[in-house]
Amino acid sequence: MSPHEKSWHRLVEAARRAPRAGDEAAPYGFSTRVAALAFEQAPPQASVFGRMALRAAGVACLLALVAVGLNYSAIKGAFEDDSAVAANDDPVAEVVNLGS
Repeated sequence: MSPHEKSWHRLVEAARRAPRAGDEAAPYGFSTRVAALAFEQAPPQASVFGRMALRAAGVACLLALVAVGLNYSAIKGAFEDDSAVAANDDPVAEVVNLGS
């Protein structure tokens, strides 16, 4: 038996011999203290990764807005003229026309 197992067995035996208290509820504010300690001891890599992820999301949103802004006239034209969409309904012909 390893020393850790011996310690564990002694601890378990001591817990079994301990008298039972009438009120077994946790002290007032115990859960709040435990939660505060858990959030306080966050690894520093997680906060760095979180900041980098938020920056990357911001850059992605900015690039998406720029792409929509640059193509706004094409998007607007596609929704305004429905007859042009029906006439140019052949994607193969559009690709061939691009090559010419």
